Amino acid sequence: MTSTSTPPGLARFNALEEDAARAALLEACSSTAWARRLLAARPYAGPEDLYAASDAAMAELTAQDLQEAMAGHPPIGRPKPGDPTSAREQSGMAGASDQLKAEMLELNLAYQDKFGHVFLICATGRTGEQMRDAVKERIGNSPEQEREIVRTELGKINRIRLARLVEED
Repeated sequence: MTSTSTPPGLARFNALEEDAARAALLEACSSTAWARRLLAARPYAGPEDLYAASDAAMAELTAQDLQEAMAGHPPIGRPKPGDPTSAREQSGMAGASDQLKAEMLELNLAYQDKFGHVFLICATGRTGEQMRDAVKERIGNSPEQEREIVRTELGKINRIRLARLVEED
């Protein structure tokens, strides 16, 4: 049995003034182009409509838009102080050994030197070792390959963050 009622969090989001809705979206993803597209498609009948709009907007982001989106993400292993979202998403690094944290810092810096931006991965549910292995694997990619992987990872992160936004009671 499917419900046709809009979840309370989504109903609240649909009803927000444009500036407040923009702020909520930019908290999920710092790309203004992505936020603008999602704002333009309001109201959303259900969460899946919002996620589909997010995916479509993500697919159309330019390289510059992706840079803007990535700028809102702290390096893995160094969540923004006082930011519960990045701390929660990176919880797999919380219990990591000092050695693993040092290795991630080194890998993050090497990755940033090569690609010009932070290593971005949907860290939710991943261990520190899994994130380390991913950066080791991805550092060998071309900039073009990596840009598309980043686009995919951002899309996953955005879906998780949007779900949190619309599922609140």
